[in-house]
Amino acid sequence: MDLLTSERLTLVPLDEERALAVLRGVPGSGCRWGDGYPGEGDRAGARRFLRVLAESGDPAPFGAYEIRRRRDGLTIGGAGFHGPADAAGVVTVGYGLVPAARGHGYAAEALRALLGHARAHGASGAAGDADRENTASHRVMAAAGMRLVGEDERLRYYAVTWAGAAQAASS
Repeated sequence: MDLLTSERLTLVPLDEERALAVLRGVPGSGCRWGDGYPGEGDRAGARRFLRVLAESGDPAPFGAYEIRRRRDGLTIGGAGFHGPADAAGVVTVGYGLVPAARGHGYAAEALRALLGHARAHGASGAAGDADRENTASHRVMAAAGMRLVGEDERLRYYAVTWAGAAQAASS
């Protein structure tokens, strides 16, 4: 899988070694983790990645990533896809940051990188959700170009679609 880069971040693809390190809670050689990494969401993502790897192989291009700041290489969170695109070409995205990294625009920046990657690899759109009370995550998805498309008693649902994305990828 490709490294994804943005102005301030590098999204490093999770591989088996990194996923196991996340589950053990011990950074691999040369890795530095921010306080609070990995969180429960990161461990859940690592478990999902390892399950997919065992069941169907490398999920590239729709895998999981560690979010690292470019200026110091510190891992400050995780982001990625919950699996391959569905029958309509839509991928589901998720992300999370350590508490000290929140409020600096990193989550929206990482999400924009994921969305660009999904579009470049033929996805017709992306979906995400957040607890109703998680207004910070609502702002992140909106800042990344997703729009509110529904809600229930527990969650708010966001989505973005790209006209012609699937056709462009197959051309």
